[in-house]
Amino acid sequence: MKAKEIRDLIDFISGSGLEEVNIETEEFKINVKRSSPQVTVAAAPAAPAPPAAAHAPAPAAASEAPKPAAPAPAPATDAHLITIKSPMIGTFYRSANPESPAFVNVGDSVKQGDPVCIIEAMKLFNEIESEISGKVVKVLVEDAQPVEYDQPLFLVDPS
Repeated sequence: MKAKEIRDLIDFISGSGLEEVNIETEEFKINVKRSSPQVTVAAAPAAPAPPAAAHAPAPAAASEAPKPAAPAPAPATDAHLITIKSPMIGTFYRSANPESPAFVNVGDSVKQGDPVCIIEAMKLFNEIESEISGKVVKVLVEDAQPVEYDQPLFLVDPS
């Protein structure tokens, strides 16, 4: 493969939004991986709109007293834990292949940049790296389960 072809391939991949591409032929093997700072934005889900009271008589609706709000849930004991979230939609895999051990298990220590899982999207296998250092407390997704963007995957204790 010529240098210009490689540059064209890299330009194409950077414009496509893919994080990693592996190409292997009999003549060569190329791995292009883009690393960009990951920004996690958490948004509260929008509350559903209350149903319209068009069918209820107005006096009956006015006479109903509002119900007291449900008590707030007890404070979570895992408030200090940090969540590793999925950066993309795809299929979650805990190991590189069925014969390999899982990248991380509960109780394992991880450092920033250590691989924690693979997410397969459109036949591309994207290695997901830990954004933090700490001890894995809980794995929140089963192997070979589909995941959504920003879905929690692991709980990590940073202390």
